[in-house]
Amino acid sequence: MPTPSPTVLPIRRLTLRDHTACADLSEDRGWPREEHKWGFLLAAGKGYGIDDPEGGLVAACVVTEYGLQDRPDLGAIGMVLVAKRHARQGVGRRLMRHIVSAMGTTPLTLHATPNGRPLYEELGFKVIGQTEMLLGHFTPDGTNPGIATRPATAEDLTGILRLDEEVFGADRTHIITRLPAFADQLRVAEESDRIIGYAGVWPNMDTQVVGPLIARDTRTAKALLASLAAHSDRPLRTDIDVRHEELLAWAKKRGLVSVAFNAVMTYGIAELPGDWSRRFAPLTVAAG
Repeated sequence: MPTPSPTVLPIRRLTLRDHTACADLSEDRGWPREEHKWGFLLAAGKGYGIDDPEGGLVAACVVTEYGLQDRPDLGAIGMVLVAKRHARQGVGRRLMRHIVSAMGTTPLTLHATPNGRPLYEELGFKVIGQTEMLLGHFTPDGTNPGIATRPATAEDLTGILRLDEEVFGADRTHIITRLPAFADQLRVAEESDRIIGYAGVWPNMDTQVVGPLIARDTRTAKALLASLAAHSDRPLRTDIDVRHEELLAWAKKRGLVSVAFNAVMTYGIAELPGDWSRRFAPLTVAAG
């Protein structure tokens, strides 16, 4: 029997049992395996994939929804991957069209690489912004930022969730409550016993990714980033909204190097909800 074309193979929902196959797909495309991240995303979001009759996956992606379970305010699309042997056959376009249709009237967002951007534009996504990926060993400057930071505790969760929803613009309790188990560190900045920012850093192969980074202002964001770095011996990676020019310049002086830019795109809304001025970096570009 001839092998069916990948353009007609069924699209199905992925589960946590598929995280190894998803990691294999990442590796096939030259990405890190990122099994820790795949497990997190598949647990918190909805995975979609196409099985390869010869084994493994033809394609995969994850949608993370925010807001009410039956009526989400926003869906973030990430980890859109097509196996190298099935590239340029329309598989990614078919998978994305399926997701856009399945999400109905829910506004969508994603971070697009330069290679992926033309497909998303063809499907109706619009560029509304840009993030800059930084990577490297952070070198402290020895100054006192004047902002108190400390490890987050269970008692901080209510304050973190309240601040996060205000800044992000949608409820993402199901994501934030998973952070203590997912992240290596979760820290808060506070003033007068009030949480004014929080940030996490989580393991990703030989680096640690800083995200989310939510802060009242740039000075608070610097304090959080520096405090995370002080308790890590790995290279740090983060994706910072390019409008935060002061933080980007400061981080580069501290040893982080620009390695890539991604376009922030939306479908169904002209701008992302929330307050971008206090949203410095996403948890991961795959989940917003």
